[in-house]
This record gives sequence, structure tokens and C-alpha cells, in this order.
Amino acid sequence: METQRPDQELTWSWGHRPRSALDRAEAMAPPPPPPLAASTPLLHGEFGSYPARGSRFALTLTPQALHIQRLRPKPEARPRGGLVLLAEVSGCCTLRSRSLSDSAAYFCIYTYPQGRRGGRLGGRRRAPRTFRADGAATYEENRAEAQRWATALMCLLRGVPLPGDGEITPELLPRPPRLLLLVNPFGGRGLAWQWCKNHVLPMISEAGLSFNLIQTERQNHARELVQGLNLSEWDGIVTVSGDGLLFEVLNGLLGRPDWEEAVKTPVGILPCGSGNALAGAVNQHGGFEPALGIDLLLNCSLLLCRGGSRPLDLLSVTLASGSRCFSFLSVAWGFVSDVDIQSERFRALGSARFTLGTVLGLANLHTYRGRLSYLPATVEPASPTPAHGLPRAKSELTLAPAPAPAPPVAHSPLHRSVSDLPLPLPMPQPALTSPGSPEPLPILSLNGGGPELAGDWGGAGDAPLSPDPLLPSPPSSPKAALLSPITEGVPEMPASSGLPPPNPDAPEAISTGGPPDHLLPPLGTPLPPGWVTLEGDFVLMLAISPSHLGADLVAAPHARFDDGLVHLCWVRGGISRAALLRLFLAMERGSHFNLGCPQLGYAAARAFRLEPLTPRGVLTVDGEQVEYGPLQAQMHPGLGTLLTGPPGCPGREP
Repeated sequence: METQRPDQELTWSWGHRPRSALDRAEAMAPPPPPPLAASTPLLHGEFGSYPARGSRFALTLTPQALHIQRLRPKPEARPRGGLVLLAEVSGCCTLRSRSLSDSAAYFCIYTYPQGRRGGRLGGRRRAPRTFRADGAATYEENRAEAQRWATALMCLLRGVPLPGDGEITPELLPRPPRLLLLVNPFGGRGLAWQWCKNHVLPMISEAGLSFNLIQTERQNHARELVQGLNLSEWDGIVTVSGDGLLFEVLNGLLGRPDWEEAVKTPVGILPCGSGNALAGAVNQHGGFEPALGIDLLLNCSLLLCRGGSRPLDLLSVTLASGSRCFSFLSVAWGFVSDVDIQSERFRALGSARFTLGTVLGLANLHTYRGRLSYLPATVEPASPTPAHGLPRAKSELTLAPAPAPAPPVAHSPLHRSVSDLPLPLPMPQPALTSPGSPEPLPILSLNGGGPELAGDWGGAGDAPLSPDPLLPSPPSSPKAALLSPITEGVPEMPASSGLPPPNPDAPEAISTGGPPDHLLPPLGTPLPPGWVTLEGDFVLMLAISPSHLGADLVAAPHARFDDGLVHLCWVRGGISRAALLRLFLAMERGSHFNLGCPQLGYAAARAFRLEPLTPRGVLTVDGEQVEYGPLQAQMHPGLGTLLTGPPGCPGREP
């Protein structure tokens, strides 16, 4: 069996261990596009299958896919399931039979292919594939071959370059990334925790990612938690909720005395809320078809398992009172903010609340008089790209019972948490553990962690399989040492740091840190030359950073996470209800600018000022209502770092 090196190495974040948050952000730069020779074979071999007996398969691994061809009992002219795209793989593990007489070794690949519904792509389903390495006489030789394939697969998934002519051994793999998961159990229709338990945790365990999970209990809880973190011990903070929880995290990081380093901590989002705009943009960046619900969650979870990030532009918003917050999504006034806030009472409907809110808003359409001023961008944005719809579906993935929790350690309460890391925390719920944990685990992944499901490694008449870890944690491993306790509040800083201490009496929306807004004069003072001002009656004004306003609403189809622009969209008064409805229906495909609506306007800007002249109205920042009155904002390019996974077009192999 031969090992070949692709023309170009793939380097993604989970394959590198930067020492600081800034180094981590640089090392997690987006990968280059796949090489032209992406179909070059890297490994080729013949294996049996499990649990089916008698079947033989020829496997060929390329940088983008695993090709499976049945050899016995009868070769297939058109093999079903014969192409496993790595974009649909969460992880891989090695296994061994519990029968002492079985000299074969096994490796299992966790795949999430899309089904078919009436000839169209449908929802994802979990479909693990287990293969039997039995070409050698001894178990040790077969185990080495199974490990070689499992290691090669995980290296491709994590962006670790494979050696051109050297041995593929488990030592190539870096330590598992450490993620802090923050879950809002009330997100969406109150299903966030169930979705996290049934879908997110199994998938990241299959990927070999280490995690500590905390359920938030109140507004601004996430903000308080991230202000007390020792960020050097984490490779990323991931929110499992809607957009609101990430708003708290980012403003918490920027509210720390060490905000310049803290804000470079990679952040990610797994959509379990009613508003999943950023997740929709991440899904599009990853090359997946538009999705909603469980499908969107599985897509974003697959991308998280792969690793990879991009710089994230953040918008500094100064309100009428002088307080400042940072936005990663949007500032809205008029119809959009009215629908967002007024639909809160329909939160139990999930994302359907926005549909109902839109209908009610159209029935009671308002116009608002105001003044919009902006500093035009010097670089024109790229041309829009259309999007396409995807049906919803449910996943079949379920989670096995977890082992009993460890005895609680005396420490300040950390509320509801689930951990796979040896943190000195009380565990009020059953703990989920991961690779390298000292306890015996009924869960599997490459290093021995991941949910074990009945039917994955056992069948009628077959000896069951058990974990066969590739890399047990060495004594010096981060898993062997306790991490710092997580506290709520701002971390202590050295007296010589020169940074001002935070103000505990400041309103929650204020971020005491962050870069200065050098493009903005104080509110209420004249604007400098070069600004453009519009005044009149508006139905809505929207300032958006990424492409998506919702999981299925592409407001700025040409926007990128790091284009350095705030995209201003407005609708003037005088538009009919039917025309406004057509705009939002076209926004599902990102084609609303092609309608030629005379009331619709757009400008790419670096900063803007909004002055409502109507005494009453609603203003929102990232979907959160803020004080009503004049505000102004400036874009800070690449201030944050967003976990996006690799870019590209999953589903196609050159």
C-alpha cells in the first residue's frame, strides 16, 4: 500500500497549537483552496466490513473523500454509498473485538450524509461505517493498519499535513482542542439543551474534541462567565443557542481589562435559537446548501469538527447615553426591529415567530422620519451570489447514557455544567467525559471517546467491539492537569498592567474596552467632510455585517466576515405592503436587489450615524433592544476571530 503526498498541504486550525490568543488567531487563518489534484490517492487497501460477514471492500482515500468499492460477494456497477465526502465526516476511531480469538482490528468512520426526498437533497442522517483490517496474521499488525487509516483520516479532517514518504502514526495528531460550550437551555422553543445533548455532544466527541459545557441561567450570564476565564487554557468558546448568547460573549471579552488579547479568542456558534443569522452565514461559507433547524445545526457542527477560522469584523455602536457595545450582526430601526421585538411573545414558535411577526407588521405598517449619514467605503463590494433553499429534516442521532458524575469539589457554584475536562467544578448533572479521561468510558472516538450507540459495533452473531485508543494521554498531557476554576466576573490583572479596572456599576450593554472610534466625532457634533446624508421617511434601516439577517434571509449576499464594511440597506416610505413582502420573499434567495424596487437603497460604509426624528420607535443591536435615540457606529475590521470551518464546496470532488 502506497502513501502519496497531495500537491498542496491542507493546514487548518485544529492541526496547530498556538501559544497565545493572537498566535492562535493567526494559526487559525482560513485554509487555502483544495489542490487541483484533490483526487490523488493517498491510501488504498482491501478490508472486510462489520457487522456484515463475507463482504470485502476496496477503500481509496483522497484529500477530499473516501471511495468505497465492493469486491465480494458481487462487485457493484453503481455502488450505493460508495463515496464518503470528508466534508460529511465528523471523526474516526479504532476498535478491537472483545473476542480473544479475533486477530482483526477495526476502524469506524462517523458520517452524516444527506438523504434524498423525491429526487432532492433532504436532511442529514448519522451513518457510521466500520471496516475490518484482517490482512495480517497477528492483531498487532492489523491494529497498525487500522491506526494508519484512522490517523490519515483524522489528519485530513484536522488539516494536519501527511508525511510525503514517512510513516503515518498516531503521533502526527495534535492534542484535542479544548472548547468551552455555553448553552442557553431556553433557546429557540426551549429545545436547545435537548438538541445539544442529542446532536452536538455526540458529534464533537466523535471528532475527538475536548469540551466543558455550561448551561446559562439568566441574561448576561455568559458575559460574566467569559470575564472570569483564564483564556489561555481554551482554544475556543462556542455558544449553543441563537445570536443573543454570542453577543454576550463578545461584549464580555471586550469588557475585560485584557480585551486586546481576549477578543482574539476564537468564538463559534451552533444554532439552537430562533434567530440563527450568523450560523446561516457560516453554513454558506462552508459551501453547504441553505438549511434550517436540525439540518443547519448538523452542518455547523460538522464545520466546527473540521476546525478553521476567519477574522470577524465587529461594529462599535455608541448609543445616545454614551454607552458603547459591539455588534457582530446588525443594527436595525423600523420594520425589522419592530418585528424582532414584537415577535418576542411568540418565542415558543421558534423561527416561525418571525414569519408571524412579519405578517402582523405588514398589517400595521409604520413609517419613521429620520436622518442617515454614512462614510462611504473606498472599495466596492463583490457582486452578490444567489442562494437556494433546502428542506428541513430531523436527525436520527441519539446519545447513550453517560457515566456517573465525579464527587463535587468545594468551589463557587458553576450552575449547570457538563464537562469532559478535569475542572474543579461541581457536577449537578451526569458528566460527559472524553478521550484521555482516567475513568472507564462506554464512549468511543479516535482516542477512545465518542458516544457508543447500540448497533454501531455489534449485531446478531457478531462479537461486540470495544475502544482501542490510538493515543492514551501521557502524564504531561493537558488532560492530566487541572484547569483553572471558572469564576464569574473580571479576572485579576497585575497592578503594572496599566489598564483601568472595569466599572461594576456600568450598564450591562457597555463594553468598557475595545479600540477607539477614530472615524466618529462625538454624537451631536457636525460630521467631517466626505460623509453622505439622507433624510426623509423610512420604513426600515438595516446596518448588517455578515451576509445573513436570518438563517434563511440573505440581506447582503456579497458580504464577508472580514470585508471591513458595514452594509447599509434602507427602504423609503411610500412602498406598498405587497412590494415590501416581495422584497422579503426575494431575500430568502438573496435576490431582492434584482427586483428594481425604487424605495430600496444600499451603500457600503465604514461608519454611519442614525438620528431618528420620530419620537417613538424601536432600535435593536444584534436583535437586542437598546435605548431609543441617535446612535453612531464604526466598523473595526478583523477585531474578532470566528470559528467557521474550512471554506469550499462540500459535495464536489474535483
